[in-house]
Amino acid sequence: MDTKKRNILLSKETIDERVNILGRELAKDYEGKNLYVLSLLRGSFIFTADLVRAIDGKVKVGFMTTSSYGHSETSSGEVKIINDIPDNIQGYDVLIVDDIVDTGYTMEFIINHIKNLGANSVKSCVLLDKPSRRKANIHPDYCCFEIEDVFVVGYGLDYGNYYRNVPYVFNWEN
Repeated sequence: MDTKKRNILLSKETIDERVNILGRELAKDYEGKNLYVLSLLRGSFIFTADLVRAIDGKVKVGFMTTSSYGHSETSSGEVKIINDIPDNIQGYDVLIVDDIVDTGYTMEFIINHIKNLGANSVKSCVLLDKPSRRKANIHPDYCCFEIEDVFVVGYGLDYGNYYRNVPYVFNWEN
C-alpha cells in the first residue's frame, strides 16, 4: 500500500472545523447533564481527544476496546468486547464515540450493552457514517461526515494497525 498514491478525502483543516462545530453542539445539548464520553478503541482515540477538547463543560471520559474487523477491510459481523467500560455509568448521559459506523453491528451492540448498565441516556457520535453498508437498524445521533462505500484510513482509522497517526482521512487510488 505504501507505493500507491493517497487520495485525501477529508483534510486536517476540514476535520478540525467540523469537530469544533460538533463540540459546541454537544456542549449545548449536554449542558447541565452528567456527560460520560465512551470512546471505542482503538479507532476513535484521536477523534475523541479532539472532540472532548472542543466541548466546553464537565466531561468524564472512558474507553472500551471492541473488535469486529481484525486486520480485514470488512466487518466480520461478530462484535467482541476486549476491554469493557471501567466505570459505573449509572446516573450518566453516555455518548458513545466511534471512528466509523458502516454495518452498524458494533454500535448497536455497544448501545444495548451500555443501556443494560443503567445509563440515564445513550447516544452515538461518529466521525464517519457509511450508510450504504448499514445492516443493523442504527443511525448515529451525531456525525461529522457521511461517506461513500470506500475503505478509508487516517485520523485514527487504520490498515493493519498502521496509518492511525495520519492527520487526514484518505484512501488509495487504484
